[in-house]
Amino acid sequence: MLGRGFILHPSSLILPNAPACLLPAQRNGLLYHFSFRARVVIYRARGRMLKDFLESRLEKWKRLEELTARASRYRLKNLSGEEVREFGRLYRRTAADLAIAREEVRDRRLVNYLNHLVARAHGTIYRSESSGFGVFLEFFRFEFPLVFRRTFRYTLASFLIFMAPALFGFGISFIDEGFADQVVPQLKQDIVARRNWTEAINEANPLASTSIQTNNITVTFVAFAGGVIFGLGTVLILANNGLHIGLVLGLSVKYRFWEIPIFVTSHGVIELTAIFIAGGAGLLIGRALLMPGDRRRVDALVTNGLLAIKLILGCIPMLVIAGIIEGFISPAHIAPTYKFSISIASALLLIVYFLKPDLRAEKAEGSRQ
Repeated sequence: MLGRGFILHPSSLILPNAPACLLPAQRNGLLYHFSFRARVVIYRARGRMLKDFLESRLEKWKRLEELTARASRYRLKNLSGEEVREFGRLYRRTAADLAIAREEVRDRRLVNYLNHLVARAHGTIYRSESSGFGVFLEFFRFEFPLVFRRTFRYTLASFLIFMAPALFGFGISFIDEGFADQVVPQLKQDIVARRNWTEAINEANPLASTSIQTNNITVTFVAFAGGVIFGLGTVLILANNGLHIGLVLGLSVKYRFWEIPIFVTSHGVIELTAIFIAGGAGLLIGRALLMPGDRRRVDALVTNGLLAIKLILGCIPMLVIAGIIEGFISPAHIAPTYKFSISIASALLLIVYFLKPDLRAEKAEGSRQ
């Protein structure tokens, strides 16, 4: 209600109690008079709102401008820890102010100013986080372990798919040696004759190391790409590799040919972990294609595909390290104790690496307090 006898209508101001004897021109004149007064009241209310809004927040916006200018020139490293936390608080507060300005204050100049300020602060934050070599360092320090933990059930499934045929191959090698000849011709004869085919690696270490790395990376990417055919390719690659390793180890144990198991010991932990992770990445793709859930298949594929790519990128350094160990240390004529030590150390380092806490979350929590 704006006064006695009239109300403000969504489209115009009407006079329900105006005398019927008024001429149309008189009624129109009164209508214009009261609607003009209503607009004046609204403009004055908005003016007061804008004034109060500016007075309560202007100092914080100026402070955000100052911190943004410093961080834009020297990145966030130029700010102290307390200033970085203040920068985060001011950025979130100003973003909220921008939403209020758009919905309630509706002053175009203010909205443009806040929009520019928020955009500059946003760009400063993410340019600082994504600059140069720091991108790769950030990925391998935090992002890869985090994605591994989030998708661990797929890596575990990959491990189980590998282990089932491996255990079968290990057991069948004691029962039916002819099965090994059908899967890997000449394998039994080489092990019985104690032909150590790994000795050839010692004769050309650098070349062998490069070849091994290429082969490992190929197997890993094939395990990942197999997810495109609904995960079947991934399952076949994992099962085939598991069966072969099971047969080799089973025959080696049966005929007490220990050189092969000792050879595998040094690099096996890192190499097999990378292959299990790659298999999990392939299963992620297969899951998105077969069972997208409530999402559209393309949306599930994009989401799971991004996680899978991160897993594969994280596997590359692991395969390079495994290839170097396999090319130089595994075939070396050194005491098996050293190779077992490398295996144990690799396992412990992987556990610590993948289970270490995400320090970014702790920093973000500190900045909110």
